[in-house]
Amino acid sequence: MTGESSAQGKLEHGGCLCGRVRYALRVDEISGTGYCHCRACQRSAGAPVLAWLTLPVAGFAYIKGRPAQYLSSKAYMREFCVDCGTQIAFRGVDPEPTLDVTIASLDEPALVQPNKHIWCESRIGWFETADDLPRHAHGGG
Repeated sequence: MTGESSAQGKLEHGGCLCGRVRYALRVDEISGTGYCHCRACQRSAGAPVLAWLTLPVAGFAYIKGRPAQYLSSKAYMREFCVDCGTQIAFRGVDPEPTLDVTIASLDEPALVQPNKHIWCESRIGWFETADDLPRHAHGGG
């Protein structure tokens, strides 16, 4: 059902590797995208970088299964499939108006392109991308 429309905008779907957890999000509500090079993302994914999209909490819903949660810092939880380990979302412990979703967990990740690099002070020296996107030492604007 990728690309279906709802009364509130175009929906895209995604989920984990094993299919236990599925979600829908409203693409037209995405407010930001980026590659995160912070150590927490590197360690949680076992990869040099994670690509995220940001949207209002109201624009995202789990439609099958429920993720496990891990408090990865005092202020943020990482949500992931307890069976296969796929990281899906990153949200504030105290309710925030937005959350982040891993772009690669979308059924069609090519539809959403990162537009910046953040936390580049933690970038692993042997990993470099050949793009001209803005790079921010910290969280970036």
